[in-house]
Amino acid sequence: MPRIRPGRNRSKNTNRRAPLLLSTMAPEDFNVRPDEVKSIACPDCRTWRRIMGDKVLKIREHCISDKVANGEKHTLCPGTDQVVEIDIDVRRWQARQNRLLRDAMPQDNRRAAQQFYKPLPAPAAPVSRIKAEVTLDTTRQSYLAHRKGCIRCVKGTHCTDGGILARRYVLALQKEPARREAREQLERQEQRTARKQTAPAVRKAQWAKHGGQEVEKANNLCTARTSGSLSEFRGPGLPMLPQDIEAHDRRQAELGVKYAEKAQSAA
Repeated sequence: MPRIRPGRNRSKNTNRRAPLLLSTMAPEDFNVRPDEVKSIACPDCRTWRRIMGDKVLKIREHCISDKVANGEKHTLCPGTDQVVEIDIDVRRWQARQNRLLRDAMPQDNRRAAQQFYKPLPAPAAPVSRIKAEVTLDTTRQSYLAHRKGCIRCVKGTHCTDGGILARRYVLALQKEPARREAREQLERQEQRTARKQTAPAVRKAQWAKHGGQEVEKANNLCTARTSGSLSEFRGPGLPMLPQDIEAHDRRQAELGVKYAEKAQSAA
């Protein structure tokens, strides 16, 4: 049986270099986001190229010169078909890139990482559950307004809220005489208090407390002041003339000479 000679890999799909590890490159020189096209900056020509393949990743074929369309020679880059190996944690790299992009943005364009949504306001409570001051007028208006807008409250029948409002109105009717009597007693008490405060004896005591002979004497001491007299509350007199008159005149003369020279130079 003839011996089978093992075959030799003659494929030119790789440049036969050692795989390029992403951990040896700067994080900003490649893009391996799951939802985007994988790309990398070629280590040889420093241009961004696409990473091809599903299982075996390699840099797409490209030339060194970008002016092939202008007639220059098509020269392949040594980094063509370079095998790329992803030996990094893609999630950690993506989180770091997002943080760098957020820090590089202007402050006005930044957004919070966590979105806070304003909660929806709770629905308003029905009229029958609102706890407010219960009076005959308010209970009557609430009951009539509910009967006018409710289709279930017909003649002598009521819905749940209508029954609550009706009972509240009947209870207010029963308590109205006692409430009216209490209100009248409070008004009579206020009137008695006002009459006591305006009684002549009370006014005389107030005048005795805040008036009297001492206050009258103090008022009589306020006599008219003659013109030209000095008040006893006046402060110390301020000097109107300089202490050294000769030095003052000399200083004024020097200032006059300086201003005259300045005016001549400006002219």
